[in-house]
Amino acid sequence: MAKGHRSQIKRERNAQKDTRPSAKLSYARVSVTKACFVLDAIRGKDVETALGILEYNPRYASRLIGKLLNSAIANAENNNGMSRDNLYIAECYANKGPTMKRIRARAQGRAYRIEKRQSHITIVLDEK
Repeated sequence: MAKGHRSQIKRERNAQKDTRPSAKLSYARVSVTKACFVLDAIRGKDVETALGILEYNPRYASRLIGKLLNSAIANAENNNGMSRDNLYIAECYANKGPTMKRIRARAQGRAYRIEKRQSHITIVLDEK
């Protein structure tokens, strides 16, 4: 086969695929900066400590990230056969999603733009 053949390119791409358990939440109705405050608090921690931090964090994003972390833990246990006790958060990040643009009426016929930002949040786990 030629070096640049489609099947060979796909085979090489799949060989480099990350096998760590992960979970992704797309189109979360929270801005990236607000989600990153919570993600910075749990990055590198083991999952039990991270769940405790998220339980008592008053931010809205902590509820979303808590559900996402539980999903990633379930993926690790069921799909990869990993033990919950050995898991820690290897990576967690939020990428910018689409922005909904809305209009707010102001004085003298003016209109101000309101931007309702969304984000894509990803959590990747690994074993100690």
